[in-house]
Amino acid sequence: MDTQEQWTSLPHKEKLRDMLTRHEGLRLKPYKCTAGKLTIGVGRNIEDNGITESEAAFMLDNDILRVHEELRMNFTWYPHISEVRKAALIDMCFNLGISRFKKFKKMIAAIEKTDYDTAASEMLDSKWAVQVGSRSAELSEMMRKG
Repeated sequence: MDTQEQWTSLPHKEKLRDMLTRHEGLRLKPYKCTAGKLTIGVGRNIEDNGITESEAAFMLDNDILRVHEELRMNFTWYPHISEVRKAALIDMCFNLGISRFKKFKKMIAAIEKTDYDTAASEMLDSKWAVQVGSRSAELSEMMRKG
């Protein structure tokens, strides 16, 4: 029996969800439970149980959409660049966070002028490039070639 079949065979699943949420509480950021275990959500002991691949994929999809929206809201030129360049910037911003990404002022100015060679060079001329190694080389090439 797969997970979906197991779930649909549970009696009173909504009542069970409500009861567990009432008893465990809902926390959207990690915390230490009374047993000292790293926990999130409705009592999910991530220290011992971790997450499933499908849960990781679901969170990644949400994070990609969030970063895409942050870039769209902060940079008027973002909707007009190629999908390849968007992917490179999403990857970079995913890693850095929007506030650190915004500090790449020379790169951002170059993109705004559609000077993608300079933007790619600016990506590599950074502490970030050293920290992430081959990732920066790949992303700068994506920026350069589009």
